[in-house]
Amino acid sequence: MHYGLLDLLNLVGSLGLFLYGMKIMSESLQKVAGDKMRAIISSMTSNRFMGILTGFLVTAVIQSSSATTVMVVSFVNAGLLSLVQSIGVIMGANIGTTITAWLISLLGFKFSIILIAVPLVGIGFPLLFSRKQNLRFWGEVLIGFSLLFIGLEFLKNSVPRVDQNPEIFTFLSNYSNLGFASILIFLLIGTLLTVVIQSSSATMALTLVMCNQGWISFEVAAAMVLGENIGTTITANIAALIGNFSAKRAARAHFLFNVIGVIWMLAIFYSFTGIIAKFLQNNFGSSPYSDYSQIPFALSIFHSSFNLINTFLLVWFTPLLVKLVTWIVPAKNEEEEEFRLVHINTGLMTTAELSLVQAHKETIIYAKRVYRMYGFVRQLFSETNDKQFDELYQRIEKYEGISDRIEVEIATYLNKVSTYELSNESSRKLQALFRVISEIESVADSNYSLARTLKRKRNMKIWFSQEIRDNMNKMFDLLEEGFVLMKDNLEHSQRTIAINLDPVYDAEKRINELRNFLKEEHIKNIEANKYMYQAGVIYSDLFNEAEKMGDYIINISEALAEAENPVKQHGYTI
Repeated sequence: MHYGLLDLLNLVGSLGLFLYGMKIMSESLQKVAGDKMRAIISSMTSNRFMGILTGFLVTAVIQSSSATTVMVVSFVNAGLLSLVQSIGVIMGANIGTTITAWLISLLGFKFSIILIAVPLVGIGFPLLFSRKQNLRFWGEVLIGFSLLFIGLEFLKNSVPRVDQNPEIFTFLSNYSNLGFASILIFLLIGTLLTVVIQSSSATMALTLVMCNQGWISFEVAAAMVLGENIGTTITANIAALIGNFSAKRAARAHFLFNVIGVIWMLAIFYSFTGIIAKFLQNNFGSSPYSDYSQIPFALSIFHSSFNLINTFLLVWFTPLLVKLVTWIVPAKNEEEEEFRLVHINTGLMTTAELSLVQAHKETIIYAKRVYRMYGFVRQLFSETNDKQFDELYQRIEKYEGISDRIEVEIATYLNKVSTYELSNESSRKLQALFRVISEIESVADSNYSLARTLKRKRNMKIWFSQEIRDNMNKMFDLLEEGFVLMKDNLEHSQRTIAINLDPVYDAEKRINELRNFLKEEHIKNIEANKYMYQAGVIYSDLFNEAEKMGDYIINISEALAEAENPVKQHGYTI
């Protein structure tokens, strides 16, 4: 056998070109789709069957089940999808990824697609210089598609043919003629290859080329496909490592769904592959057992039918799968919760007014979550244990990301509502909700800013005197009162738009007075060298940021009052 280092590098380079083409095409299609793709995933998942359809369509378009599942895991982490919804999308993604095998089988092996791939580069390249962003993205799509099939063509030519290198057949026969043990061996090979390459599509392409060149039999190739189905779950599980327990559950559900499918398929493996071979024999006159050129087509049928049947069987057991992953990945403690939109994840209601009611309910939940984030900040201020401090900080950081996503989702929902004809009262309420969610997000930002300042204090090993701690706790108590008023006003405004701002302005006055007092005392203490300058800077940052948070909290009640005609209350004009 004459197969040296250069030949091996050609093989690796061809696979790399295929992978790069797949990456460029997938990422460019996601850019073309933009936020619409994310909106589709978060809005078209009202039940598990719609979730399956959504997962299939999205994966078929962006040509990457890994991208879909990672997106799904991130949405679960942000609370924009429930665990049940995510499982449906993942099932659909498994079906959608089979499109790649069909493209390769029907186009890559039937004729030399490189004949049109290079001209497509010629079409796509000028588009890269277009002033229109969308045209540039489409240029990248065309180039990515071309590189994918150019890489496949090189891959076919780089893999040595069995008839020219009989030593390969001799080597593989040592492992492919062991009966069912061979199936398990190549299942493991398919899994490991996909884990290493991080792309089931690339592993599938490599498997198809090996079949086309006569390296491996149909049954061995089918075993590799089953392994690829397990290996592809690694991407979502890696993405979930930094996610909350809900994201981890979604990733584990993906893994279990594919593993359960592989287990039942192994039980009927020979019967199933025999049915496919018989179907091809009867309809096309040749069997993948005797004609290796038929194996890519047979493998595509195997891949699609396996994922379709697996989805059809397991979709009915989604509740059990949810219970299983909930048991496998328990919440760390009782304080953890699933972050998800509760009232507006099923689309618009029958009327715009009802949709506003749903948005208002979601906004109340949003405000309560940010208030809970504030509770973590208060704990952080008094926490002395390093491990507990880091865990609290990470939770605050996570809440900040979730807060940003929820604001976007509610704002997007309100934008849709605004396209409908609204009464004057509903229009004012709509504008008020826009301002409210913006202010709530600002409160979340202030929480995160306080947490960062406290982390800076800890890293610099700065110690606060009892007087400073008492002063900050007084400020935190006043903010607590402001939060209670804010929540009460949000809930009260569901029933009536009349908001009494007297207690709100009283709370604002006391927060401002305390901030001014602390500022004057701080200047005196700095001049008297009562504490270190660095400690003074941290202290000043804390009470100033707390006062800003108080302003945002007050602004929320003001925004709610603006839903009513401007009224004058005790000298204040709204």
